[in-house]
Amino acid sequence: MSRLRALPWFVALALALSAPAFAQTQELENPGVTAAVQDRPYRLLHELDLWFGVLPLDAFYTGIYAQVGYVYHFTDRFAWQVGRGAYGLAARSSLRGELERNFGVQPTANDEVQFFVGSDVMWKPLYGKLAVLNRAVIHGEIHLLAGATLFRFTNSGFRPGINIGGGGRVFVNKYVSFRLDITHNVVLPTGGGTTSFGNVMTVNLALALNFGGND
Repeated sequence: MSRLRALPWFVALALALSAPAFAQTQELENPGVTAAVQDRPYRLLHELDLWFGVLPLDAFYTGIYAQVGYVYHFTDRFAWQVGRGAYGLAARSSLRGELERNFGVQPTANDEVQFFVGSDVMWKPLYGKLAVLNRAVIHGEIHLLAGATLFRFTNSGFRPGINIGGGGRVFVNKYVSFRLDITHNVVLPTGGGTTSFGNVMTVNLALALNFGGND
């Protein structure tokens, strides 16, 4: 009888001792998911951009321009490129030169972009860092753009356009970064009696200066 009375105590003790081991086994078989997201070391607020860009789409000339812009960053994901203005020069292609020499085409017959101004909204969905040969770490982000542009053409005058595009940024430090943007502008058929849509592609490289983002 004494053995029968002691049996429940042995069972309870065995269960108590085996519970931690069982829990540890369950944790090893089904490990929990732990996500570690590091905070951004570089944050943007007021951004001043100094651009160099080209208009590569036209067959008769390549536009080369300089541009200045200002961007306000509301959050790490959303920003407003409040204003940007560019003035360019046309580098005429060999095809245009042949047409002018051989067929008497007047230089004013081709419509060229003289300058343009615009504004865009920015969405920055991706941010990350890369290790370069285990010697340096590069921080960068990828963004998308959508906005409006007002162009001044040599023949058709002022014409508005709608642009979409995207680009990327590489940070040097909390004050300096480099941006590369590519946009496509659909120019509306207004101004100078034009009746067809136009297309203007821009490829830009900028030195971006940040103020106040990490304060």
